[in-house]
Amino acid sequence: MINEDVFPVEPWQVRETRLDLSLLAQTESLFALSNGHIGLRGNLDEGEPYGLPGTYLNGFYEVRPLPYAEAGYGYPEAGQTVVNVTNGKVIRLLVDDEPFDVRYGEVLYHERVLDFRTGKLTRRTQWCSPAGKQVKVCSTRLVSLAQRSVAAIEYLVEALNKFVRITVQSELVANEDIPQSTGDPRVAAVLEHPLEAVEHEQIGRGALLIHRTKASGLMMAAAMDHEVEVPGRVEVSTDARADLARTTVICGLRPGQKLRIVKYLAYGWSSLRSRPALHDQVAAALTGARYSGWQGLLDAQRVYLEEFWDAADVEVEGGAECQQAVRFGMFHVLQASARAERRPIPAKGLTGSGYDGHTFWDTEMFVLPVLTYTAPQAVADVLRWRASTLKLAQQRAAQLGLNGARFPWRTIHGESCSSYWPAGTAAWHINADIAMAFERYRTVTGDQSVEKECGLKVLIETARLWVSLGHHDRHGIWHLDGVTGPDEYTAIVRDNVYTNLMAAHNLRAAADACARHPDAARALGVTTDEMAAWRNAASAVHIPYDEELGVHQQCDGFTTFAEWDFAVHNNYPLLLHEPYVRLYPAQVIKQADLVLAMHWQSHAFTLEQKARNVDYYERRTVRDSSLSACTQAVLCAEVGHLDLAHDYTHEAALTDLRDLHHNTRDGLHLASLAGTWIALVAGFGGLRDDQGVLALDPKLPDAFSRLRFRLRWRNFRLIVDATHTDTTYTLRDGGSGDTLTIRHAGKELTLNTCSPVTVPVRSCKPLLPRPPQPSGREPLHRRLAMDPECLS
Repeated sequence: MINEDVFPVEPWQVRETRLDLSLLAQTESLFALSNGHIGLRGNLDEGEPYGLPGTYLNGFYEVRPLPYAEAGYGYPEAGQTVVNVTNGKVIRLLVDDEPFDVRYGEVLYHERVLDFRTGKLTRRTQWCSPAGKQVKVCSTRLVSLAQRSVAAIEYLVEALNKFVRITVQSELVANEDIPQSTGDPRVAAVLEHPLEAVEHEQIGRGALLIHRTKASGLMMAAAMDHEVEVPGRVEVSTDARADLARTTVICGLRPGQKLRIVKYLAYGWSSLRSRPALHDQVAAALTGARYSGWQGLLDAQRVYLEEFWDAADVEVEGGAECQQAVRFGMFHVLQASARAERRPIPAKGLTGSGYDGHTFWDTEMFVLPVLTYTAPQAVADVLRWRASTLKLAQQRAAQLGLNGARFPWRTIHGESCSSYWPAGTAAWHINADIAMAFERYRTVTGDQSVEKECGLKVLIETARLWVSLGHHDRHGIWHLDGVTGPDEYTAIVRDNVYTNLMAAHNLRAAADACARHPDAARALGVTTDEMAAWRNAASAVHIPYDEELGVHQQCDGFTTFAEWDFAVHNNYPLLLHEPYVRLYPAQVIKQADLVLAMHWQSHAFTLEQKARNVDYYERRTVRDSSLSACTQAVLCAEVGHLDLAHDYTHEAALTDLRDLHHNTRDGLHLASLAGTWIALVAGFGGLRDDQGVLALDPKLPDAFSRLRFRLRWRNFRLIVDATHTDTTYTLRDGGSGDTLTIRHAGKELTLNTCSPVTVPVRSCKPLLPRPPQPSGREPLHRRLAMDPECLS
């Protein structure tokens, strides 16, 4: 576990106060920098020691076979794994003839700071060599949000106590050795030497390397150049080979003198462009970086982030850890998406190789809702990427004997890459998750262009899949059989409530979109009868309900399944310690499922039904997924369990900052990072949009004295400032005197841009007592408060 004595709780940064090599891999994820195109793990400048080296380009992958003990028709045959591409972070330092290595000599001082307002990672170290020579090293690293293909490092070395000869070796390194993975299926497959050399060239005080993957045939280029400043004589030379380019700087420093190097990096890849075109693209990006200069890159980074925080910041009074965590999460969500530009957002972003670098439903149901309200331009790009894979999704549906399109459970390029049918192919709900993302974007932003350009076709083809997959029984009730909902411990079931409600939403959204664009719909072969069939299925969908218990069944018959013995079988996560033959027939839930349905389809449940459902499912949910805590926070807040919601918010917030799941080393949990915003804004802010209007209903736990957050809605920016007694809404942008009607605590409220509006909050009393959780699965915040050693 990562403790506060190493990482103080500070509102606008993550700061490491001492170097703990046992936490090196985790900190490499925490300190990762990205812009959605380039990702640099927070490895030490000198390259060693490391936990997991990592430099990634979004969408750049290698193909590998998927092994099966027994073949089956329709099983995906090939997997895709993100590639650790050419590493440009390495800057090796020799003090006289001794390499700077934190494992030798003595580290007198160490600090690393990730600043959310400037978008830079700064490292300050004072080191004494085994021979007694002391130097101070300060490096600042950024991945540009303004220039998509550019990263840069400023590297300063100062002599402290004696004259020293300084040698700096700045490198581009391809085909680095990668540590062997564990048996945990969440950890990426290891690829050995995936890159074949195509070209290497020395350019100025730097070099350019081009490589190609062996199987997927993708080509990438990396280039570096340097500015060098030092008093007195300096020698600079560059050598370029197939897998290594090195620029060497040699000088002498008296005490107090400094060597300053600025290293500019440029990256690009393509599956279509020729080698000369890719070469020229990266060379041009490098020239652009040099033209901007180090200070120009810093200034552009700050401006970009100032604009983002002005429309996205969340302020929490009375929750210092949550305050730090929500900004940490928002910063990384932005980094993962800002310049992705028609590429996917992987579940780990570009912070590590976990999950093979795949994108899942996490993107549409956790990350995109946050970005839709804070950085909608990034959402439009991701939706266009999904739409660009539609043909592959149609081919997959045809392979399975279905109409329409079947989007993949996990992928990088668009093909299905999940080798486990029950928790992959059978998780059909991803189709509806994607459809909801398109519909939410249109509703929140008011932008019709994405729907016209590509969304309509996605909505139509996903609707066709549902009609092909489902059926009406003899009573006219519409069912979906053989599906897996978000709870992967209850697989291949009938009428999963989340799936059914989301499918119904997908069908209605498709019919409504066709009505908005009748000519385009007809051109895509949609008839009046087909639209009627969609609406009929949506209105006839079966939602299982246990009348005796007064709760909805997660799936048909769920409340009659065997109860799980939590007193005996409690070695979490259960998927690594229990066979699925025991998990599938039991009332044990991996992550919020029916509870998630009550969030995204809130209007389909009464408040009393929500309260009873929360009470029932809290007792059976083990949260073996980082996706769960934020959703449980949202619904616990709605039904009045505000302290319990606060505990779940705290858990979601600290998933990576405290390494609660013990796998932060493989990359950050992007959905949980987004989930902190969801827990605060949708939970305690009461944000809902499932009926096409902006609805808010703030209510705070005792621990918070104030919650203030910013949203975008259509052409407005809205500030919501909530306390325990009242909420103030401030409407910005639009014209003078423009108005916006929202729903506050269930009632219409009209806001205007001339002056803020303050209204009282609605009292929130729970209908039922606070529910217990399974043995050993109380929210981590509460367990830590009771026993700080529980995670050691």
